Amino acid sequence: MSLAAQCTDPGAPRFRVRPPANWINDPNGPFRWRGRHHLFYQHNPDAPVHANVHWGHVSSADLVHWEHHPIALTPTPGGPDEAGCWSGCVVDDDGVPTAVYTGVDRHHTGLGSICLARALMPEDETLTDWRPLPTPVVTGPPDGLDVVMFRDPFVFSSGGRRWALVGAGHADGTPSVLLYDCDDLTHWRFAGVLLDGDDPVAAHAFGDGAVGWECPQLLRTAEGTWVLVLSLWDGNPSSTGYLTGRLTPSGDEGLCFEARAGGRLDHGRDFYAPAVLQEPDRALLWGWSWEAREQAEVDRAGWAGVLTAPRVVDVRADGSLRVVPAPELELLRADVPFVTATGRSAPLPEAYDLTVTASGRTGVRLLRSASGAELTVLLDPDEGTVTLDRGGWPRGRAEDAGPIVVRAPADEVRILVDGSLFELFVGDRAMVTERVYRRPGDVAELLVATVAGATVTGWELVPPTHG
Repeated sequence: MSLAAQCTDPGAPRFRVRPPANWINDPNGPFRWRGRHHLFYQHNPDAPVHANVHWGHVSSADLVHWEHHPIALTPTPGGPDEAGCWSGCVVDDDGVPTAVYTGVDRHHTGLGSICLARALMPEDETLTDWRPLPTPVVTGPPDGLDVVMFRDPFVFSSGGRRWALVGAGHADGTPSVLLYDCDDLTHWRFAGVLLDGDDPVAAHAFGDGAVGWECPQLLRTAEGTWVLVLSLWDGNPSSTGYLTGRLTPSGDEGLCFEARAGGRLDHGRDFYAPAVLQEPDRALLWGWSWEAREQAEVDRAGWAGVLTAPRVVDVRADGSLRVVPAPELELLRADVPFVTATGRSAPLPEAYDLTVTASGRTGVRLLRSASGAELTVLLDPDEGTVTLDRGGWPRGRAEDAGPIVVRAPADEVRILVDGSLFELFVGDRAMVTERVYRRPGDVAELLVATVAGATVTGWELVPPTHG
């Protein structure tokens, strides 16, 4: 549970990672060290606005009980990160946890540098003390590629060597992922373009709206398939996507990504900049869910942004993703479910974990307003669709008013709600992240109506009793 649970704003998530106050955006550097999971994140400690970017830091022994630590990275006056410590990752560099991040100086023109910071006491499981190196390991993009966006390093291993991805965009509007050889973390060599937006599989999966690919992440499944996760930038944060395929040698000293399949990573409108953690037996993913309310409301609340629940990512035989909530989240369930039957209404708590299984068309009402509007999830196994309709809770832009329709086997959904954070999982094939803010007069109430048969089980989320 987050220390932010003490907030009095009813829209504030109590069980997901966010700082006690002010701003959070991208998750950075998920990292496991001495039996604890560490998460870092973009953080403005002074206001709920996107500025003055530091790295916040939490850790957990069980993925549900999170302990807040002092700020890990702070901009250095006169240094390469003077205008912000932006996104990156954390790696084990010969026994020393090392942050690899985007530094922006006071002459910022859209191009970052790649900076390092070392944990001062690696033997300390909390990793609370960090020291930045005074000089970037990469001062800017390579020459000759007309790069106008350069940020978000991600370090991985392949073929017995260490490599890094960097998100990029080019002057002609083509997004790309650049590749560096960084086997020695203090000496980087540009190794070419791993993939760009002209790739036919990427173009089919993402369209041509993105002018840059941010926060590239790479993971490998037990079967050897690689998954490239991207955040699509169209001048503003837009959406997220994935490509599955394989890494192959390119020339004598590089790699290329041969994409096989791809698609949208999260089908909601409030999910961006996911970060992955490769573990020996699985890969975990967290995303940033931004605020979907006016800035004046954010200012009154005193906080902005939250990280999603951790999700386990894998790949199916056809190249599509398999995504489910991390099993540790069940530790947050109350001992006794609050609902186990369909056909009658039941009040919903502020935070809950709900599973509905349907053999025919089934409607699930989760919220109703004083004027009669309803927030619903409709499962239609015959059509192979799950539809989220939250039209009675508009997001402020006309293009965001329509229902979200996910095409996938529609016999089961799992819904995680924590304050205003709404996370919907369609079986293990799709996920939808939205922000829904209850208003005075709204009634959170469950009603499941089905033409065939359905089962429903729901648990209130409660603070873990250990840790």
